[in-house]
Amino acid sequence: MEEGFLPISREDMKALGIEQLDFVYVIGDAYVDHPSFGHAIISRVLQSHGYTVGILSQPDWKVDESICALGRPRLGFLVSAGNMDSCVNHYSVSKKPRPADAYTPGGKTGKRPDHAVAVYGNLIRRTYRDVPIILGGIEASLRRMAHYDYWTDSFKRSVLLDSQADLISYGMGERSIVEIADALASGIAVRDITFIPGTVYRTKDISGIFEPVCLPSYEEMKREKAQYARSFLLQSQNTDACTGKPLVEGYPGGVYVVQNPPAPPLTTEEMDAVYRLPYMRTYHPSYASQGGVPAISEVKFSLISNRGCFGGCNFCALTFHQGRTVQTRSHASILEEAHLLLQDPDFKGYIHDVGGPTANFRHPSCEKQLSVGVCKNRQCLFPTPCKNLHVDHRDYLELLRALRSLPGVKKVFIRSGIRFDYLLADKEDVFFRELVEHHVSGQLKVAPEHISDKVLQYMGKPANAVYRQFVEKYNYLNKVLSKKQFLVPYLMSSHPGSTLKEAVELAEYLRDLGYMPEQVQDFYPTPSTLSTVMYYTGLDPRDMQPVYVCRNPHEKAMQRALIQYRNPRNYDLVREALVQAGREDLIGYGKKCLIGPNRPGERPCVDKGRQKPQKQQKPIRKKTIRNVHKKKS
Repeated sequence: MEEGFLPISREDMKALGIEQLDFVYVIGDAYVDHPSFGHAIISRVLQSHGYTVGILSQPDWKVDESICALGRPRLGFLVSAGNMDSCVNHYSVSKKPRPADAYTPGGKTGKRPDHAVAVYGNLIRRTYRDVPIILGGIEASLRRMAHYDYWTDSFKRSVLLDSQADLISYGMGERSIVEIADALASGIAVRDITFIPGTVYRTKDISGIFEPVCLPSYEEMKREKAQYARSFLLQSQNTDACTGKPLVEGYPGGVYVVQNPPAPPLTTEEMDAVYRLPYMRTYHPSYASQGGVPAISEVKFSLISNRGCFGGCNFCALTFHQGRTVQTRSHASILEEAHLLLQDPDFKGYIHDVGGPTANFRHPSCEKQLSVGVCKNRQCLFPTPCKNLHVDHRDYLELLRALRSLPGVKKVFIRSGIRFDYLLADKEDVFFRELVEHHVSGQLKVAPEHISDKVLQYMGKPANAVYRQFVEKYNYLNKVLSKKQFLVPYLMSSHPGSTLKEAVELAEYLRDLGYMPEQVQDFYPTPSTLSTVMYYTGLDPRDMQPVYVCRNPHEKAMQRALIQYRNPRNYDLVREALVQAGREDLIGYGKKCLIGPNRPGERPCVDKGRQKPQKQQKPIRKKTIRNVHKKKS
């Protein structure tokens, strides 16, 4: 075993002089000891508090004995599906298996089960009936209460019940996992650990809960979808540590699942301490013979500067997981990590990213957030920026300048996403100018998502006019700076509220722009987003009004094909969509047409007056005519 990694076998434990581990951490990913991987952070945080942790990566869930590889832990099992929800990891939006798994050695698929947290929890419980099980990570966090599951098209219970676990540590978890460990180490029974912020537990007695918010019961939500929409709105209004209340969800048999208020955000000093822990910054050496773990290449030379997001996109689960309060690392901490990159023999001088959920968020959206919390019924940027929004890029700009001035750094890129409406709200152009001049690698990726204001309202995104203003300014700055750089817009098809009419509008916009995206993202109904609730219930939880939802796979294919209308393989789908939308005016040879009346390569059709003019025949010479008469006679 290479020195520095946590134990992954009995041999490793023996080499470290450990007879029994405090915690065995079961993960659906390969073991990568890098701060971009949740299991690395949680295990190192526990280690820094004096607890021993072993990593049991991708156990064979079909063999009960696989869970015994590191023996019985003294305090409990920790369980995480990995950096992604296991079903998102396995399947595309069309529910087809993905060809590779970037979080598995060699990119191989099939090394973790669907709904991994529930499967691993039951695997442990069959073998160790009385050992505490604590769930964590994004899969458990987003399935902590009853939720719609797209892959089985069913309404599921809290994963706490389906996994037979004792607790869920939701959100990022550094605070709650240490409090859980300390409580268990002090001898408190896991059933009595009901008091820790950022956790979910089960109980049959809710009499002692202070000011609980009672959600509709599981049976009520399963029976009436509108009740789930109401429940989710209440949940989304209680994601802040300052204002959040305990949430109570009832189940048959007198069982309740209780969500304690979120844990407080980490301070800058606490964030710095987390990222200063002794990570090995790569995958475990046992994977080298299998080709390593592909996911490390995406983060190896990137720097995380913040977490949390007040952007509030309805299709994104990060608000529900990390919260709306932005937390940041200090410049000193980030520069310290940058020096580690400089020492890596594979570093070529390019820092790939400096950011987080949204790169240009480096402080809370307004001053009052830290004392009274975020607004329950008002977003910071949607539908327009709040009058209290504090827009300032100076701190982020100073950080980027410091990084690009380091000896050995050739270029510092920003790839984790710029919130363009926040950028435009800045009265100063200094950051925008330096972004274009220094931090774009030929193409800047932005996420307008759509151009229909109706659809953008359902997405929680700014009006299309805001994006057009951003494009105009971006092009102007490139011209002034003599740069030839482009924008790559991320676009989404089939989001709730999008009909074929809006999909055609998006195709027309792309036609006028002269751009056809290589990749298109269909709306993916992942657990615990407002958009997924719309998809399942057909209602907008914000006002309980009906929303059009595209569920038919064929219509979804048509909406997607319209965005790539130039692709010859999409011709039939595009033509069908245009006919259904009553937009046959876009079929033909005119400048505004999206497609011709014939499939590419086919002979022109002669019906409906769309026949191409035939070539004029050459006049027959008299000599030729005489020769014909001679042959006849």
